[in-house]
Amino acid sequence: MTQPRRPPSSHRKLLPSRWRRHPWVSWLLLAAVAVIAVERLGWLELARPSGNDYQRYHGQVARVARIVDGDTLDVAVPDHHKPTTRIRLWGVDTPEVTGPHTEEMYFGPQASAFTESLMSGQPVRLKLSPLHTRDKFGRLLAYVYHADTGEMLNEALLKTGHAYADPRFDHEYKNEFARLEREARANQVGLWEKVTPQQYPHWKRPKKSRR
Repeated sequence: MTQPRRPPSSHRKLLPSRWRRHPWVSWLLLAAVAVIAVERLGWLELARPSGNDYQRYHGQVARVARIVDGDTLDVAVPDHHKPTTRIRLWGVDTPEVTGPHTEEMYFGPQASAFTESLMSGQPVRLKLSPLHTRDKFGRLLAYVYHADTGEMLNEALLKTGHAYADPRFDHEYKNEFARLEREARANQVGLWEKVTPQQYPHWKRPKKSRR
């Protein structure tokens, strides 16, 4: 007794008849479409091993294409399918400026203007950690040096009171950055002249005032 034929699946109905005779062809096509979709969404980029980033970016000199805010900038190096690479400064946190998902914080515009004046359009050298190269948003984590003067932007922001030392993640300059923040605070430079604990970033506020 012959077995009844299974009705063709909906995706096979969309294929030419000569392809429907070879089911493996349709599966290969579906797999190819899935890979393209994942690549377009950027999932493969975030899943790539950090070692690739370290080899591509560590020690590279690139020109700053755009200042996003005090601790974030774009450099003119392609990041896979993107024309530029977004850099998040390692170990520092500057106050936010107004954006689609953020509200302006105390001293945010000043921090952004400081980074703009120091690095806009300038050549920078990137230093990465081989163990941790991207944050959860896919931004490249780096220490950024002015390629001509050798000044590290991360340190300059702390020395002048335009950023907070961020101790939430371990990195090689963690103790040094904390020391620079203490000195800026003692000298009341930049934001430390008038900032109040209620104006700190959420992670830095005393626990009782984090509501």
